[in-house]
Amino acid sequence: MEPDNAAAGERFEELFDAHFAELTRFATRRVGPDAAGDVVAGTFLVAWRRFAEVPAEHPRAWLYATARHVIANELRARARRERLSAKAAVDADAVVDDHAGQVGEHLRVRAVLAGLSEADQEVLRLTEWEGLDVAEVAVVLGCSRTAVKVRLHRARKRFAARLLATEEPGARATSRPSMPSIVAEGSTSS
Repeated sequence: MEPDNAAAGERFEELFDAHFAELTRFATRRVGPDAAGDVVAGTFLVAWRRFAEVPAEHPRAWLYATARHVIANELRARARRERLSAKAAVDADAVVDDHAGQVGEHLRVRAVLAGLSEADQEVLRLTEWEGLDVAEVAVVLGCSRTAVKVRLHRARKRFAARLLATEEPGARATSRPSMPSIVAEGSTSS
């Protein structure tokens, strides 16, 4: 149901102003800057059309859940386009060696993350990169807070184990990637 009065329009405008920037960053990290604008526009279009369903208590989480669905649609469309055009995937080894250490570590973290299940990736991205708390992640994923805590704990353990397994022999034990809260033992968002 679309908002049909001035008060609803003002509330929607407040919602838009409050969450546009963070949803743009989220979409950019997931689909890149070229498609991020379309994802955010699609998210707010759904929010406008279904404004009466946007919960006053957790609008941020509702918007992230909606953005996840829009992103999934974008990724499916992208995969179809790539299959049709038969473009070759860019090999990660083709990265310019200007910042070898930093780029190498970034690629290592991304490779480890990509090796995790979709469920593990999603819970880690939502908490570590997007900064959502456990309650918000529960709304986004459609599960209980307890389930999110368990999934997050297990995902962090799997991530840490795989990351440690990829360290090169002789690497300093204090050298860690840019996601320290994931590898820290016992850290749990609440």
